[in-house]
Amino acid sequence: MLDERVQLAVQLFHEAYIRQMQGELDLAADLYKQSIHLYPTPEAYTFLGWTYRFQGKIEAAIEECKNAILIDPTLGNPYNDIGAYLIEMGKPEEAIPWLEKAIASKRYEAYHYPWCNLGRAYTTLDMFSRARECYQKALQIEPDYVPAQQALAKIHVVVQ
Repeated sequence: MLDERVQLAVQLFHEAYIRQMQGELDLAADLYKQSIHLYPTPEAYTFLGWTYRFQGKIEAAIEECKNAILIDPTLGNPYNDIGAYLIEMGKPEEAIPWLEKAIASKRYEAYHYPWCNLGRAYTTLDMFSRARECYQKALQIEPDYVPAQQALAKIHVVVQ
């Protein structure tokens, strides 16, 4: 019975992702919730949060990321997402510890994201040399990451 629930949860998760990418955010959110009801995973909570962010529900997005962390504190994505959401909310100081946790996480496939977001937080705080270090670290990990390239170029213009 559990295997069937897990399989259905995975199917719902994949369908939710497709709907999310198609811009059908209400349907995507419903499908993620159904997936979570059957078999909660940190990925489903994180992606539900991402959907809420696209809907402008930043506080709800943060709560879903916190749910993801409760299930698997080793997954870096929800920490990074919380940090990014806090930056969007104009709270870069609060974002920094979350982004540092994302960088330190054991399970993450894209460590350049939290490094770049940490650079964004420091840029917002006018801490340009720290921001530059973060953008450089992001580019060491992913040399073709355009947002880090662009941010680093702007830093070079500001700090000369």
